[in-house]
Amino acid sequence: MSKLEELINKLCPDGVEYKKLSALCEIGTGNSNRQDACENGLYPFYVRSQNTLLINKYEFDEEAVIIPGEGGIGDIFHYASGKYALHQRAYRIHPIGSELLTKFIYYYMFSHFKKFIFMKAVNATVTSIRKPMIEQFEIPVPPMEVQCEIVRILDNFTELTAELTAELTARKKQYEYYRDELLTFGDAVEWKTLGDCTQKILNIKWNNTEANYKYIDLSSVSRDNNKIEVTTTINKDTAPSRAQQIVARGDVLLGTTRPLLKRYCIIDESYDCQICSTGFCVLRANQKIVLPAWIYYQISSSKFFNYAEKYQQGASYPSITDFNVKSYKIPVPSLEEQQRIVDILDRFDKLCNDISEGLPAEIEARKKQYEYYRDKLLTFRHCEE
Repeated sequence: MSKLEELINKLCPDGVEYKKLSALCEIGTGNSNRQDACENGLYPFYVRSQNTLLINKYEFDEEAVIIPGEGGIGDIFHYASGKYALHQRAYRIHPIGSELLTKFIYYYMFSHFKKFIFMKAVNATVTSIRKPMIEQFEIPVPPMEVQCEIVRILDNFTELTAELTAELTARKKQYEYYRDELLTFGDAVEWKTLGDCTQKILNIKWNNTEANYKYIDLSSVSRDNNKIEVTTTINKDTAPSRAQQIVARGDVLLGTTRPLLKRYCIIDESYDCQICSTGFCVLRANQKIVLPAWIYYQISSSKFFNYAEKYQQGASYPSITDFNVKSYKIPVPSLEEQQRIVDILDRFDKLCNDISEGLPAEIEARKKQYEYYRDKLLTFRHCEE
């Protein structure tokens, strides 16, 4: 930070000039359609999403900032360098002249463009933007030495976060491998269906209660950390038709609609005696036979989801029946052996998924640190003030 402060004090102590993008950049869309993409294409193909596709023909050979014209406004930004193709509803912002670094534009827009667009919006949401809106966006033009130093600092932050994210991805793959290995048994242990290892649950009788309940819908369960993150409060007057099943601490929930999305979790004490959607299969362990966590890890395995893929039915919204879920066979070693394996998997799971510690927490801290310094570094005083 000290080098940057020295540069600012030396080169622009009285602030910097702000200019509209229309005066500094060439702005336009591409000519390609999504169907032009090919799996093994030679060049990047930027569309209206965070994902970059591939294509065999390129339209531009340059440095540019890419943003969508529809969807993800203010949230999706790409830095393009070299040959690439562009969707007809995505915009390229290519600097002309030598006043601005493309990477500086990229970082500044990432920090400020969303606020600018939403200030211009009539409604609370922005679903699409047009070229004149982009052209009106103002950007500071500090001396090139200052831009270079800011880009260097932010590139370092980005690289460090990318390294941590890559490590987390590798750890998750390692965890999945060891999980599947630890849960693999031969004929030396007894095998039972999930139905043989679980107990029946009760449905709520809404006419007999005046209480409020937390409602766990399919969207309540995070697919990133397999925890319940958002619920709504319901009662007999507001409960949707699918709000039926009474859950208890230790129950394992599996989303049976589109099961390969892997919406599953284990109920903790904060959701004991609450209500979940009939879109979940509720697996309540018979704890004389299996531990709740043993069931949880069994249905998180690759083997189970291969089974679910085989037995899911339907085209648009495939689902698997509770009967087929409970027909799945799992190994049933002694409760002591189950506990030993569960303890190992809990440690792996915490390292990979717990937001309060481990790699996810470090990544989250780095992202917050990056956002703080990015916004701080990209705030300049107008020179006319």
